[in-house]
Amino acid sequence: MKSVFRIGTRKSALALWQANWVQSELLKHFPSLSIQLVTITTKGDKILDVPLADVGGKGLFVKEIEAALLEGRIDLAVHSMKDMPADLPQGLCIGPIPARENPADVLIARKDTPFARLTISARIGTSSLRRAAQLRCARPDIEIVALRGNVDTRLRKLDDPTEKLDAIVLAAAGVRRLGLVHRVTEHLDETLMLPAAGQGALCIEIRQDDHAIAEKLNVLNHAPTRLAVLGERSFLHRLEGSCQVPIAAHGTITGDRLNLEGLVADIDGRTVYRDRHSGPANTAEAVGRQLAERLLARGADKVLEKLAAYGK
Repeated sequence: MKSVFRIGTRKSALALWQANWVQSELLKHFPSLSIQLVTITTKGDKILDVPLADVGGKGLFVKEIEAALLEGRIDLAVHSMKDMPADLPQGLCIGPIPARENPADVLIARKDTPFARLTISARIGTSSLRRAAQLRCARPDIEIVALRGNVDTRLRKLDDPTEKLDAIVLAAAGVRRLGLVHRVTEHLDETLMLPAAGQGALCIEIRQDDHAIAEKLNVLNHAPTRLAVLGERSFLHRLEGSCQVPIAAHGTITGDRLNLEGLVADIDGRTVYRDRHSGPANTAEAVGRQLAERLLARGADKVLEKLAAYGK
């Protein structure tokens, strides 16, 4: 076994919080371990003035870290699960998945005004097509303003009157992890805003053949979270989901059953396909695929074809 565990992470405050959390949890179980954080700048951290959907989607936040993992410069990587593309590079896999934080999205409004009471044509900042589509579905009058950057950057832009933003939408998990719950105006109900696949969960990515590290990391695994996330990611994978497509999925475990809800929307939010499916939790990936097939059969395939053609 290696004498030093090297954890690869982005440099943002949230990414460092996540990597430090994994480090501290490992040290609780293995106090003699020596763990080193290796910060890596990704393409997504460098390109901040272009929507993700226009420059390659989710993979922009993980590719450089995955390259370091494949080359042996780090031993594991810690990501936000929602940033993970549906397909991973050959030789890498998702390791144990810790217990999930709140998967919801939150609205943070400059005047602390709830979503339903925002003024006509209110300006809401988000870089997520998933969020934008669902916001437009609920309130066609609102204006979506492209907004990228880390949590602190987005909050600063909200607070800057020259940006003329009325509100922003963020993941509850990141807000909670950074101790910023006091900024939250409201947690958006899932009937309004279904989360991204994997939202609120951490992804610990490892090399497939590194069995020694996988065995050590297994103490961090939370079985219900892992099953729910596997179902969500299977749904995403069947739909070939990326940042270019508004797709949402959230699973919950009740007893030995996985209850999964999924959504596919057009960018303008006028066409939304949404459904639920459940099955044995130990067949989580099959449940995800089956839910995807149900939406495709109802017409979601036409939305995906249209978006694919639009993106070419």
